[in-house]
Amino acid sequence: MLQLLTITFRDLLNPEFYINNGGLWVLLFIVFAETGLMFGFFLPGDSLLFVAGIYNQSLIKSVGFLKDATISDFLTLIILWGAISVCGIFGNAVGYWFGNKSGPFLFHRKDNWLFKKKHLYQAKEFYDKHGGEAIIFARFLPIVRTFAPIIAGIVAMDKKKFWLYNIIGSVAWVFAMLFAGHYLQKFILMKWNFDLKKHLEIIVIGIVVITTAPVLYKIFFGRKDTASVEDPYKNS
Repeated sequence: MLQLLTITFRDLLNPEFYINNGGLWVLLFIVFAETGLMFGFFLPGDSLLFVAGIYNQSLIKSVGFLKDATISDFLTLIILWGAISVCGIFGNAVGYWFGNKSGPFLFHRKDNWLFKKKHLYQAKEFYDKHGGEAIIFARFLPIVRTFAPIIAGIVAMDKKKFWLYNIIGSVAWVFAMLFAGHYLQKFILMKWNFDLKKHLEIIVIGIVVITTAPVLYKIFFGRKDTASVEDPYKNS
């Protein structure tokens, strides 16, 4: 109980904290929550997977029955890739389900000072034109990846299309971050004797800046046009 009270908000944003204190099971839950549950938007995603690639052996050995197993680095990465991808896929699926259940209510709701229906139409237009790409690329964008599947459900994106790009996006995202973390650590350590484990704060900041930049650009410079968008729930 006392240990729980000593956990700070900074710890919650630190990917190494989860790996050292929770192991693989906590990592899998975080990926599930961060990719589909609204409260998970503040959790580390990209940086967590990047660091997981560096600590791949520790994560595998945190699973009881694999504690004493001898598994190659490549195989541990494959195991992590598969397990994390599945959690990311089902996290998005839960987000889509929740959004789809909320969609009719939101599209039939009247505007007020807090809620503007025009934003739903903007989202609907965007997903009609770029839904597949949005689901894939949202994986690489913090905060956006949490709400993208929920919005896809709200605007009634085609389920088959959603599932296809959901799977592609999760597999690609986990592979990129996991393998980049593992092999970049090895390359830099061998080339310059620079241990990334001792400079994880810089890595986390760098990843956040790189992945957030496209979101900020879209917010401030993206074009908005809702003239041709229809209510997907007008007959419900």
